[in-house]
Amino acid sequence: MNNNLPLTVKRSIELIGLMALVTVLVIGRDIIMPILMAFFISIMLLPVYRFLKRKKFPESLAIILPIMLVAIFVALIVWFFSNQIGVLVEDFPQIKANVTQHINSLSDWISRITKYNSADQKAFIQDKSDDLMNMGTSLAGGAAVTLSGIFVFIGLLPIYIYLMLFYKDIILRFIFMWFKPDHHPKVKDAIFETESIIKSYLLGLLIQITYMTILLGGILMLIGIEHALLIGVIFAILNLIPYVGALVGNIIGVLLTLASSQEIAPVLYVLGVIALVQFLDNNILMPRIVGSKVKINALFAILGVFIGGTVAGVSGMFLALPIIAVLKIIFDRTDMFKQWGVLLGDERPAKSPMTFSSFRKKKPVPVKNGTEKE
Repeated sequence: MNNNLPLTVKRSIELIGLMALVTVLVIGRDIIMPILMAFFISIMLLPVYRFLKRKKFPESLAIILPIMLVAIFVALIVWFFSNQIGVLVEDFPQIKANVTQHINSLSDWISRITKYNSADQKAFIQDKSDDLMNMGTSLAGGAAVTLSGIFVFIGLLPIYIYLMLFYKDIILRFIFMWFKPDHHPKVKDAIFETESIIKSYLLGLLIQITYMTILLGGILMLIGIEHALLIGVIFAILNLIPYVGALVGNIIGVLLTLASSQEIAPVLYVLGVIALVQFLDNNILMPRIVGSKVKINALFAILGVFIGGTVAGVSGMFLALPIIAVLKIIFDRTDMFKQWGVLLGDERPAKSPMTFSSFRKKKPVPVKNGTEKE
């Protein structure tokens, strides 16, 4: 960008570029999201690929074997959920009876504290049920499209992963050719750090899913909660979505417990165990696994999740944080966009920029952790 341009023009170009990027993501999400997902999985598989190459495996086989490992892992997850859904279907009569009892208890409580009697409540529920049925009918046609989109997404992933690993040197050469030779050391450093952060982050998430499932599901099984393992797996997977996933996981855990029990006490046990496991995860386990490599402040982590969800659905929510982390690495290494890296980061200035002029500049300044309390 020309340094002689007025500041307002520079910032306007940056904002127009940002809007153009979001527009491209929205319009081309069906094409872009599988490519992004394949990119992150490819980075994750690089150590296995390199290990097989060192062992003199043919290149095609060194790529296919890691992809098969991923396919087996996904197949096991699908098998587990299919099995658990089968258990829920078998227990459906009891679940229906438990839900009816809870609804009746709730209805009696509402009747005691409000002017709405049981008849009014039943009419309200029936009316909303009809609305839901009408909505379900209108969405039925779209469901087939959504399912076909999912199958296309899953079908394209292994192809993209294979081609990215096979042509990785071409992609790297393309990236280097965008920059002047004087900047190549910075580009190389950024590529290595991006690979390190993505591998560290994604491996940390896999470890997190494993120990949260074991801890949460195991403790709930010990205290006699039905569908304990299913609650553990669902919460562990949803917890990958920053901030929002934990809330949804709590709600699903409560609903599954209410559906399988006629008492309220198990719900309190589930909430208590989830709170305990979350405390261990947030304060002891996850910081030691992922460390401080992904320093994204909470504000933009939440915004990223919602924007990713709006642009690309669930896959966008899962990919939001690693995408922001990669952007921060790029911004931190370019003088033109360094301020955007500061905005996304978690390192607060040690002193107020309003008082100390040195903290208003792009040069490195003393910082403190963004989560530190005053």
